[in-house]
Amino acid sequence: MKNLTSYVWLIAICAVSLTSCSKENIEEVESANLTTKLAPINYSSLELDVLELVNVYREQQGLSTLLYLDEGSIQAASHNDHMIHDNEVCHHFFGSRYQALVNSVNAKAVSENVGYGYDSAEAVVNAWVKSDGHRKNMEGEHTHFGISVKEGKDGQLYYTNIFVRK
Repeated sequence: MKNLTSYVWLIAICAVSLTSCSKENIEEVESANLTTKLAPINYSSLELDVLELVNVYREQQGLSTLLYLDEGSIQAASHNDHMIHDNEVCHHFFGSRYQALVNSVNAKAVSENVGYGYDSAEAVVNAWVKSDGHRKNMEGEHTHFGISVKEGKDGQLYYTNIFVRK
């Protein structure tokens, strides 16, 4: 219960910090009769490269490209923070991320890929392609995706790529 309470507080703090921008940069998202304001994500060049390479791979497989989903990237960033804090690569609390995306964007399906220690978008995407489970997520019947790449305390990069079908 303590972890759930901490998670709720973290979401509340994130919501407050994400709503403090000008109206020109705010998008409204309807969720359970509640309107939440989200600031658009400022993707790093590395994050954009990962998203582009995932779409290139999907096109090569005859699959549709995916659209960026800021809500997915927010969930991915939160998960990266968790992995960095606990110094482990994991899928802990995936159910919470799934439920948050069901609630915020009416997600019908959600999956995620994580990675650690890769120094380029090409390296992490190639590793995902070589892994049956990660490749299955990349080839899934998704419509959108989000990404977060963050540097850990040890200087290594943590990657979380969340796939969503709306």
